[in-house]
Parts: sequence; C-alpha cells; structure tokens
Amino acid sequence: MRQIMVLNAKGGSGKSTIATNLASYYAQQGSDVVLADLDAQRSALAWLAARGSGRPPIRGLDATTKGARAPRSADLVIFDTPAAVHGAELGRLLRRAETVLVPVLPSPMDMRAAAEFIDAMRRNRRIAGQQTRFAIVANRVRAHARVSGELDAFLRKLKVPVLTHMRDSMNYIRAAERGIGIHELPPYQSRIDREQWQPIVRWLRSKRSRPMQ
Repeated sequence: MRQIMVLNAKGGSGKSTIATNLASYYAQQGSDVVLADLDAQRSALAWLAARGSGRPPIRGLDATTKGARAPRSADLVIFDTPAAVHGAELGRLLRRAETVLVPVLPSPMDMRAAAEFIDAMRRNRRIAGQQTRFAIVANRVRAHARVSGELDAFLRKLKVPVLTHMRDSMNYIRAAERGIGIHELPPYQSRIDREQWQPIVRWLRSKRSRPMQ
C-alpha cells in the first residue's frame, strides 16, 4: 500500500487541493484510493462528500479519529494534513508516509515559512535516511508576476526537487465545488492544468519518490 502525504506547516498553501486532485487522478486510473483527512477542518472529506456517485470511487477516512486506519486492501492512501505541524507531531506524520509533496506559494511569508519547514524536515531521521522522500510543488503561480521569479530563485537555493509550477486557475475552484479533480474536467477546459500535473505523476511513478531499500 503506497502512502503519499501532502504536508506543509503553513496554512492556505493548497494541501487539500493537491491531495484531492491526486486522489481523483489515481481513482481514474483504476486504483483503490483512500483519502485520509488528518485536518480537524476536514476539507478533504467535505470535497469527497460533494463527489457524485457516478465518479470513480474514493474511500474517505477521518484520520483525526483515534485508531483510524486505512484498509490494507487499498492501493494508495493519500493524506491531507493540518497546518502548524512542528516538532514531535511532524515526526509522527513522517513515519506514516513514504512520499511527501510540499506545496509552496509565491509570497514572501510563504517562502520564509517554507524555508523553516524544509529545514525541520531535513533534520528528521526518516528524511535524512531516505526512508521518506519529498519534493516541492510550486502552487498558484502567476507566470509574469515578479514574485513568481522570486519564488524560482528561492526554490533553487533550497536544493530540493521542484516538480512543477501549478498556475493560479479557476479550474481548481470549479472542480472542488463538484467534488472532482482537474483530470475530470473536459480536456479542452483543463489542458494546461493537466500538463502541469504530469511532472508530479512521473515523479510519483519513479524510484526517486520511493524509500531507499
């Protein structure tokens, strides 16, 4: 059972958006997917509640409940996580994941918070020992905005894999309202967004995203 976590201590970075779109993508591929919500706000589960019965199925799990566990029969568990994760709690979360995606927004506040968070992750034994692999997703990027260039310069300094730049698109809002993912919108409407997801999908398929054996 593959365990993928979307994680960042900064609130509003787009964790739920990435987790739900990842779940819908894999469900479309025929995988048995569990969407595990660790956030008390339960944004991922609210998205799942809006999902129509005719869509590829995704199993929801309120992972805030004591003793909650994903069924072993699942192919993938995708964890949506809360903000303000630090210290021992960060360590506990990383023990549950093989692969972590860290969304980062193009704003000075988010970049400063990301630098601190990445530093904390690197001090974790699982990360240092490559038992858990992680990469960054630049999120809600506006191509010609000055701060987008600042984000690129900042991410290069971190020396962490940066998988893709996802644009600030209304398609994500339209999809979320219906409990679907970007890959379930009509191709003519979501072509650019689908293309921006491809580097994430390729990395998750690669050995680089999996623990060292």
